[in-house]
Amino acid sequence: MKTAYLYVRVSTDEQKRKGYSLPEQEDRLLKYCRYNNIEVKGIYREDFSAKNFNRPEWKKLFLVIKSIPKEDKNILFIKWDRFSRNVEYAYEMIGMLRKYRTTAMAIDQPIDFSVPESTVMLAVYLSVPEAENSRRALNTANGMRRAKQMGRYPSKAPLGFINLTTVDGKKIIALKQPEAGIIRWAFLQLAKNIHTIEEVRKRADDRGLKCSRSYFFRLIRNPAYCGLVPIKSESGEPYTVKGIHEPIVSETLFHEVQNIINTKRKVTSKRDDLKATFFLRGILVCPLCDRKLCGSFSRGSTKRYPYYHCEGKCKTRINAFFLNECYERKLQQLMLSSGAMDLFKSILEDWNTGTQKAVYLQNRNRVIAKLSEQESILSQARKLFVADVLKTDDYSALKRECHSDTKCLKKELNDIDGKLRSIDQQSQLYSRSFVNIFQRFSSLDTTDRKHLVNLIPPRKVNFKTGDMSLELHNGLSKILSTKRQAKK
Repeated sequence: MKTAYLYVRVSTDEQKRKGYSLPEQEDRLLKYCRYNNIEVKGIYREDFSAKNFNRPEWKKLFLVIKSIPKEDKNILFIKWDRFSRNVEYAYEMIGMLRKYRTTAMAIDQPIDFSVPESTVMLAVYLSVPEAENSRRALNTANGMRRAKQMGRYPSKAPLGFINLTTVDGKKIIALKQPEAGIIRWAFLQLAKNIHTIEEVRKRADDRGLKCSRSYFFRLIRNPAYCGLVPIKSESGEPYTVKGIHEPIVSETLFHEVQNIINTKRKVTSKRDDLKATFFLRGILVCPLCDRKLCGSFSRGSTKRYPYYHCEGKCKTRINAFFLNECYERKLQQLMLSSGAMDLFKSILEDWNTGTQKAVYLQNRNRVIAKLSEQESILSQARKLFVADVLKTDDYSALKRECHSDTKCLKKELNDIDGKLRSIDQQSQLYSRSFVNIFQRFSSLDTTDRKHLVNLIPPRKVNFKTGDMSLELHNGLSKILSTKRQAKK
């Protein structure tokens, strides 16, 4: 009595396109074995691509074949495309099986290896699936190129975007927060040309943008972030078209950053260190000679010490960290006045309720309606399947399609809910983080801190005790008040 191992394989796209299924293949192979009086030694079921033999179940089967090299063995499958879709790998595997006295055979495309001319038919059977794969890959590439030429982004969404499917089945990308906001911030920092790319990446990582160094370098060069879709022509020449997705940064800002990062720059880390430490330089005045104080480091035995000092003969010198902390502590005593808070609250409420929030709520209702529609379709399909009106393969394909659409819709719904939560959080104007607007002064950029010092400079500084007053211009005095005044 002959024996055989049964091998059934299917990939997801083939099952959807051709109606293949593992149970159907297995049933046909078992009937063939019963009809031809063949004993089944084992059944190996595979859900994997046949572009090579790096498949889990095939590896298990091959180990069994190797373990009994002296017995004649057979491997049965439906067609040769279940065995392989690559001619080179297929002939190599057939030779390896022959080494272990094993014959591979397709029951729908039988080959008599004892007849030399049959190898011609084997070449045809193996070449057709590979040609189908090549044609499918070419059609997919052409389809993606046409989609890009129409302004769509059919590939995997870059960081800061999310893949969505429209009602008509087209693939698009949409903004994903908070990543999109952090990426915009990173472009703005690079445009200032005061930090290295790696410094900006690390600071973006602290804000929540998790990506590797190499990915970040590719990210800041990707034109998709300014609304352009990169395309390679058939000749290989790259070009871009205007995309239909919402950009994160403007084209002007994107090209400005490209000019900066593609230009060899001098290392200015020492100068940046000085600016960050001595942000009161040029504002403080020497108490003895009324000169503007400068800033520099004094080298000690183990480390450097920062000082504001006078370049005149008086030799005035004050610890920079001490004065910086005194200024920051004084600045944090300022808060928004009650009138300014009421005004901002009215403006943001009108904006949130009248525009943004209304749009997001409308989109949320639309997505919920689509989710209900998908559930209804799946429920009807389930009833038809139970009534034996819908075939197993058709029901499985419809079920996968519904689950895929539902997954995309749920992602879109979560994104909208996140935006609505963000709007609600912005509405809480009386929270400490908003009222005390200078609490995060130490985390500001050097440029922003310097700008703020110029707006609210220190006056009447006591360099021994650190006491000082802050000068508020007419406009700032109307929207800012000290905490003591607010309590009164």
